[in-house]
Amino acid sequence: MAIETIPIDREDRLAGVLLGTAVGDALGLPREGLSRRRAARLFGASPIEHRFVLGRGMISDDAEHACMTAQALLAAPGDAARFARALAWQLRGWLASLPAGVGYATLRAILKLWLGFSPERSGVFSAGNGAAMRAPILGAALALTPSRIDSMVRVSTRLTHTDPRAEEGARIIALAAAYAAVRTPEQVNPAELLALLRERVADEELRRRLDRAAELLGRRASAEDFAAAIGLHQGVSGFIVDTVPAALFCWLAHPGDFRRAVEDVILLGGDADSTGAIVGGLAGATLGARGIPGAWLDGIADFPRSVAWMRRLGARLARVFRGEHGEGAAAGEERTARAEGPLGLFWPVLPLRNLVFLVLALGHGFRRMLPPY
Repeated sequence: MAIETIPIDREDRLAGVLLGTAVGDALGLPREGLSRRRAARLFGASPIEHRFVLGRGMISDDAEHACMTAQALLAAPGDAARFARALAWQLRGWLASLPAGVGYATLRAILKLWLGFSPERSGVFSAGNGAAMRAPILGAALALTPSRIDSMVRVSTRLTHTDPRAEEGARIIALAAAYAAVRTPEQVNPAELLALLRERVADEELRRRLDRAAELLGRRASAEDFAAAIGLHQGVSGFIVDTVPAALFCWLAHPGDFRRAVEDVILLGGDADSTGAIVGGLAGATLGARGIPGAWLDGIADFPRSVAWMRRLGARLARVFRGEHGEGAAAGEERTARAEGPLGLFWPVLPLRNLVFLVLALGHGFRRMLPPY
C-alpha cells in the first residue's frame, strides 16, 4: 500500500500508539465479557472513566503485548526471523511472571515455546485477537517502510495463531496503523482505506463486513447500528472477524476524536479491553500522545509498565525507526538498535504486580454477580 509521508512527530505518534493501547485496554478491562446492557448497568454509559480500582485503571495482556512487540522490534528491527525469536523470548518471560489474564491460544503457544518448539512451529490454530493486539505498533513503527509490514505481521501472528484469518486481521490492523501514522486526522479517508484493506483480505466474511463498514460509514451510521448490522447484538466477541471490522468502524467514524472512538467501541460490550486497546492504538497513531485525554492517561496506575515508561519506549522506537528508505533502512535501524537496545524493565516486581492485579480482577468477578441486573 503506497503511503505518502508528511512532516510528523514520530516520537509523539509512536508513543501515542502505546499509550492509546494502554488507555483503551485499561478503560475496557472492567467491562470485559459483559453485554452492552449489563456493562452500562454496572459501570454507566458515556462518559467512560477508569473503574478498575478506586477510580484508576491498570493494563492487561493487550497493552503488555504491544509493549513486548515494541521491545522485540528494538532487539531486532531489520530481520523478521530475528524479530520472531526476540518476541518469543519476550512472551516466555511474560508467562514466567504469572500474568493474570492469558488467552487460551496464546497460553498454549507460549507453553510450546517453553517446551522447545521454534517460533515457526509454536502457534496453534485459532482466530483470536492475540495477534491483532500486537499489530498497531508494528504498523506504526514500519509506516515509512510499509513493504516490510507483511513479513513482520506474519511471524508475529504465527508465533501464537495459525488460522489464516488471524493473520489477515492482524495485517489489516497493522496497515491501518501505518496509514494513520503518516497522515493528519483530516487526511484519513475511510472509503479509500477500506477499499485498500479489502484488497488484502481473502476471507469472504471479513470482506463482507469491511464492505458493510464502508457503506454505513458513508451513511454516518452509529457504532450500535453497525454492530447490529453484522450481528453483534451482545457485544464484540474475541473472534478476529468480529473484532477487526468493529474496531475499524469506530476509529474511522471519529479519526480526529480519541475519546469518541474509544468510547464507542467499549460501549458495544464484549471483549472490551481488546477492542478498546486496538482502537486506542489506531487513534493514537492518528493523533499522537498529545491527542489522548489527560485524565485517561493520568488515571493509569501501573508499574513497571507505567505511562512514563511507555513514553520512553515510544521515543526509543522513534530513534530506531527514523525513516531511512531503500536497502539501507534495515541496516541503519540495526545499528541504532544495537546502540540502544530494548528499554530496561524492572522485572522482579512483575510477579507481585500480577498478584495485585489478580486479586483486583477476582473482585470484579464477584462484583458482577451482584445487582443491578
